Amino acid sequence: MSSDWPAGYDRRVLAEVDSTNAEAARAAPGLTGPTWILGLRQTAARGRRGRAWATPEGNFAATLVMRPTETTERVALRSFVAALALQDALVEVTGRAQGFALKWPNDVLLNGGKLAGILLESAGQGGGVSHFAIGVGVNLVSAPPAEALEPGALRPVSLLSETGIRVTPEELLDRLAPAYARHEAQFATYGFAPIRAAWLDRAARLGQVVTARTTREEITGTFHTVDENGNLVLSTAKSRVAVPAAEVFF
Repeated sequence: MSSDWPAGYDRRVLAEVDSTNAEAARAAPGLTGPTWILGLRQTAARGRRGRAWATPEGNFAATLVMRPTETTERVALRSFVAALALQDALVEVTGRAQGFALKWPNDVLLNGGKLAGILLESAGQGGGVSHFAIGVGVNLVSAPPAEALEPGALRPVSLLSETGIRVTPEELLDRLAPAYARHEAQFATYGFAPIRAAWLDRAARLGQVVTARTTREEITGTFHTVDENGNLVLSTAKSRVAVPAAEVFF
């Protein structure tokens, strides 16, 4: 474990696991504090909307599981906290900042391709959250074939193919955990406003035309901002629209 490992955060490294998010749900009732779970190999990984997520050995798959006391809406804003932390960690391990960008709602891009994704899952009752999991997947050494993705999706890339730099999952976790702790402390102290501002500074396609595809419709407009609730705000020919959940296509 790195000497920079943040105080108050636990760490578990598993040689093999079905899914780090699934393991987080199983482990949550017995945790005494926020815990990072790193799986060196995943056998049943999943992405957003239940899609399969390929995690060959050498790629990064980890979940931060927490037991927050805030509302569901505030807890969900940690997707932006995690995205900022992940980009910071990737910049640290590569020694280069160029080429990285953040795609709403929770992807990290490198040279215009999808490098990493973040999956949020929670459980609770009555508007509260009993546990909250932030799953992080990064193509460190290999990326899935483009034909495995839905039409219009960004090309997948790996850190190795785009930079020539080989990083192990453990090395990335050693940088991600303290980066997350720093942004989490800012979020806890100052709220979402500085997180939102920092995220917008790194946002892909801000001010450009994008398409947001929800389960019911497609909305095409200029990416205007992200509002104080984390919604994507598009300026269309008719009005300004706040989109709470969608897949975004460029």
